[in-house]
Amino acid sequence: MLDAAHQELLAQVASLYYSEELTQDAIATQLGLSRVKIYRLLKQARQEQVIQFTINWPLQREQALERTLCQHFGLQEALVLRANPQDLQHTLQRLGALAARYLEQILKDGMTLTVCLGRSTYEAINAIRPGFQAKVQVVQALGSMAFVQQNLDSATLARLLAQKLGGEVTYLAAPGMADSAEAAVVLRSQRDIQRVLTIAQSAQVALLGIGNLDPTRASFVKAGLITAEEMNAMQAAGAVGDMGGQLFTADGHLFDHGWNQRVIGLHLDEMKRIPLTIAVATGLPKADAILGALRTGAVDVLCTDDETARAVMQR
Repeated sequence: MLDAAHQELLAQVASLYYSEELTQDAIATQLGLSRVKIYRLLKQARQEQVIQFTINWPLQREQALERTLCQHFGLQEALVLRANPQDLQHTLQRLGALAARYLEQILKDGMTLTVCLGRSTYEAINAIRPGFQAKVQVVQALGSMAFVQQNLDSATLARLLAQKLGGEVTYLAAPGMADSAEAAVVLRSQRDIQRVLTIAQSAQVALLGIGNLDPTRASFVKAGLITAEEMNAMQAAGAVGDMGGQLFTADGHLFDHGWNQRVIGLHLDEMKRIPLTIAVATGLPKADAILGALRTGAVDVLCTDDETARAVMQR
């Protein structure tokens, strides 16, 4: 948590830069600080949500594809963005905005929402408009991974979401993966960890991403939990993707591997029992993973783009 004096400084620097449109050099001179210090303070102000940006992307949807996905996979709802396949970064941001608008419609005071790590999850949380408030309890669905990009970790995303909504956050003070299945049993039985997992299991809403086990991008590989060669071997054995660290096959079954028993977080069967699980994912390389995720029966609302949706249906 920021102390009041430092938060005041962040707000002052942000106001001078964005509201009064002073240059960083001018702010540095006025406050008696270096320009490098002003740059770092502005960066921290964004990270700590002292500054919040809202980009109003046009969000055109493909309703025919949405109906097809709902009918074929029994979804409660599908959100399919009409996107430009040549502009992947902006597609991800607009997809996050589409998921955020949906969250703003369904979240009510007193709800519990559980959240997992991932870039698409981050974009959805980041796109929630500053004026929207819902006093919900936000709880981690998966333990933390110390060596992944910090702003995408489950704990960071849970904190960011609670801050934006004006709600409370409940942290899962555990690693995302135990060293062994036996160690995971011990960790999950610890009173505080068990209490948080019980809260996550009773959530009304879950916000998740879908991973496609690409060893060049996977958080598990970046965190040193598995080697690229081991991940390739699991793919060869039938794993196509993950949700919340839980690996599944193309037909939607839990991948039969000790990996899943090491996860400290919601298991696939527990995700299925949450009334509204929202999965946000985009990109042709994820088509097989998204198809497998839909076949698990754990996804109630899919948020994706039109090109990816067509690739999923073709498969």
